[in-house]
Amino acid sequence: MASSELACTYASLILYDDGIPVTAEKISTLVKAANVTVEPFWPSLFAKLLESRNIEDLITNVGSGGGGGAVTAAAPAAAAESAPAAPVEEKKEEPKEESDEDMGFSLFD
Repeated sequence: MASSELACTYASLILYDDGIPVTAEKISTLVKAANVTVEPFWPSLFAKLLESRNIEDLITNVGSGGGGGAVTAAAPAAAAESAPAAPVEEKKEEPKEESDEDMGFSLFD
């Protein structure tokens, strides 16, 4: 992610967290206060996107959708608490297959 996109993302999250409406002007103000140079279209692009989307949904659904989301550290712990402990299966050693070297001859003899 480019620094312009990242700066606008953080600015949008700051505005949302403070309960301030996310607008292009406010995103630009925060980005300038952080001494980050962004292309002028990024703040308006982010503002336009976020006026039609619920930011809370975007934050809570980060790992959902697509082909298998990221597993968080809390997910295995929560699953372990809710599910009873499964018995551990012992691995059985499979007999080794004999190779040509074991029989005393090879392809190039």
